[in-house]
Amino acid sequence: MGKRLLTRRAFMRTAAAAAGAVALGAALPMAGCASAGDVLRVGTKVDVPGFGFQNPETGNVEGLEVDVARELAARIKGDANALELTGVNATTRGAMLDNGALDAALATFTITDDRRRSYDFSRPYYIDTIGILVKKDSGISDLAGLDGKTVGVALSATTKDKLREAADALGITLNFAEYATYPEIKIALVVGRVDAFSVDRSILLGYQDDTTQLLDTQFAPQEYGVATAKGSELTPQVDAAIAAMEADGTLASLKERWGLSLVTEADVEAEQAAGGTGLGAGDAADDAPADAGSSAPADETGDVAASGAAPASGGGA
Repeated sequence: MGKRLLTRRAFMRTAAAAAGAVALGAALPMAGCASAGDVLRVGTKVDVPGFGFQNPETGNVEGLEVDVARELAARIKGDANALELTGVNATTRGAMLDNGALDAALATFTITDDRRRSYDFSRPYYIDTIGILVKKDSGISDLAGLDGKTVGVALSATTKDKLREAADALGITLNFAEYATYPEIKIALVVGRVDAFSVDRSILLGYQDDTTQLLDTQFAPQEYGVATAKGSELTPQVDAAIAAMEADGTLASLKERWGLSLVTEADVEAEQAAGGTGLGAGDAADDAPADAGSSAPADETGDVAASGAAPASGGGA
């Protein structure tokens, strides 16, 4: 799938829709999606271009994680349409697994040791790192340039802790403002309430536009996994399905469709063994233009890109 621009007007419409859907935990429309019966109930983001994004023109949720959810439904339930999607964010995805409202969460959910104590995770289906988005006219070129400034982060994400660790290592001080959704953080950056927007690089590429830039700084490599309730009977089925999708090329094909990173665990391990950062080969984000777009239509001059980055353990989302 070619990349297209998400316009400012479309972004504002989507920001409002995303905030409402996520806050309510509402079932979301998706082409060919079942709404009743023996379905796989999956929570996805609705505000992350390329992963889980509610198209403002169609109302449908689109992206890699939606496509992976369809594959899981096909391989576990026998029908790709035996799927019910619900909008979630970093705060609600775990809570909805806990109360049984969801069977699984495919929502840029980073695998960490702490989270493994509360949830089961599949093997990783995507690898990323934390990044930092700033205004082009901010004068900020690296993490050190954020000394004493305010960074917008998502509630319940691990980004704040990882940033604080990196700041401590540099001997600088950061202030933080936490928001429920990514569109809220982007708006806060645009209007100057925060000096930077930090979360996983693949997410930030979906919010980059001609007034902002993604810093070269990247750290805290992490893995996204499909989360299920602790001890769920679905856990081994989901893991086996992800393994099969990796083995038969389905996963790589879906990443290519959405213009995302092709980095694998093998890439990460090889580069880390060689003393590198673990970014590996095949990172589509390396050559992504600053205004590369998401899956949303481009009907006016505008913003926002979708693409991916790299590695394993730690995490932002």
